[in-house]
Amino acid sequence: MELHGKNLIGGNPVASSDKTFQGIDPQRSKSLDPDFFEASENEIDLSLDLAEEAFQSFGQSDPSERARFLDLIADEFEALGDALIERAHLETALPMARLTGERGRTCNQLRMFANLIREGSWVGARIDTAIPDREPLPKPDIRRMLQPLGPVVVFGVSNFPLAFSAAGGDSASALAAGCPVVLKAHPAHPGTSELVTRALLKAAETTGMPQGVFSMVHGVSHEVGLRLVTHPLTQAVGFTGSQKAGRALFDAAARRAKPIPFYAEMGSVRPVFVLSGTLEERLESFVQGYIGSLTLGVGQFCTNPGLLVALAGENWDLLMHQLSRGIEALGCGTMLHDGIRAAYEEGVDRLKEQEGVRLVAESEAKPNAEKTEAQTFLFETSAETFLGEAFLKEEVFGPCGLAIKCKTPEEMVSVAKAMEGSLTATVHGDEESLSEAAPLLSCLRRKAGRVIFNGFPTGVEVCPSMMHGGPYPATTDSGVTSVGTAAIERFARPVAYQDFPDNVLPAELRNKNERGIWRLVNNRFTQEDIEI
Repeated sequence: MELHGKNLIGGNPVASSDKTFQGIDPQRSKSLDPDFFEASENEIDLSLDLAEEAFQSFGQSDPSERARFLDLIADEFEALGDALIERAHLETALPMARLTGERGRTCNQLRMFANLIREGSWVGARIDTAIPDREPLPKPDIRRMLQPLGPVVVFGVSNFPLAFSAAGGDSASALAAGCPVVLKAHPAHPGTSELVTRALLKAAETTGMPQGVFSMVHGVSHEVGLRLVTHPLTQAVGFTGSQKAGRALFDAAARRAKPIPFYAEMGSVRPVFVLSGTLEERLESFVQGYIGSLTLGVGQFCTNPGLLVALAGENWDLLMHQLSRGIEALGCGTMLHDGIRAAYEEGVDRLKEQEGVRLVAESEAKPNAEKTEAQTFLFETSAETFLGEAFLKEEVFGPCGLAIKCKTPEEMVSVAKAMEGSLTATVHGDEESLSEAAPLLSCLRRKAGRVIFNGFPTGVEVCPSMMHGGPYPATTDSGVTSVGTAAIERFARPVAYQDFPDNVLPAELRNKNERGIWRLVNNRFTQEDIEI
């Protein structure tokens, strides 16, 4: 499939701007054809006008129709075959095997949401029937369920060109809820985004979805993102990226005349705490697991374990020695793009210059700048230094770890309390040490969205119970997840109907439960019809 580089708005290729850019092959630092056209203000406005128009029918469409749409997107996604994987590899330098696995995850996500809305109970139907003769006042009939917000803007993600981009989790959950999507394609993989969008639009046409149900716009300038977020028809935004960019867009969403939810996943340090006695029993397996997690995808995972916290003593010295041996033997890896590499090197340089921080190890292989490569680094510092330096609590995005040496378990708790919000927090120990670490666990529950025992945070299972979120700055809303079926709830809001005639109510709230969903009726969960 030949790429044309145009914005795809309402199913049509559009290119009225004279601003263009190209994708870059980070392994060779060379531009890739074709030219991609940055969206003009008029094109952005058109995409959202069409999305609002589409919402009038798509937002009220039968869930089975939307489910068929999502299933067909997955089918068309798979039908792109090797061409998609090859283009994504060219634009991101991610290994072909990794991208093939990511394609599977993306398609499974789409089908997961299709099954979710086909079953239907996600709407959270709650019904309290009337009691007209209640004293002193009659009780009204009130019925509530989740309903879609309207047009949603989704920002494509650099480190997951398939699973968190055009047809990724944000788009899939928004479409499942009944919200049309306008995608801001990530400029680091524009060709990949075009291929996936064309597959998605083919599915939309086949299933008879309204024009404007999905559009994709390109842009390298900040103005494109800001106009999408501040457009009056945009009702919610899904974003994954840096804290700087995410906070700027979050603030823009909040300054609107009518503020909207801005769901941003941003920066966090994902600490790993090692309790006493752990390293005596399984030092080697821990070291292998930690290095593997730290360097997975050249450290470009949002769940990379950036901080390692353990107690001082003989085991600390042995841990640093074993980690050093493992890290020094590593080669370099190509990062997603030069902007990420430059930011990574800047963060590493700041650690090297920071008083009280010592470089423990670095991979012996030296990076080739033309290949956008990065080394792995491990630094160490004391809890006292960590507590006194704000910079040490910030994420360095890439294969870089900072080990924090604590004198006592109480100092570990102080370190945990000083940390910012995080997507994850990990604890290694046994059941006995875990029971003794109650103050630490109590703190970590307040700091992280997912608390892990004897594992590592990279690898996020896509399932209904997953929580991929956390307190700021991990996200801008700690009460929602961007992974798993609950992600759909970001793009819907509860609406209550009081004393409506049964035949006017949404199907999920009528007396006859034709879809057989689970409903909370008069404080009892049931799939039964309501007898009036």
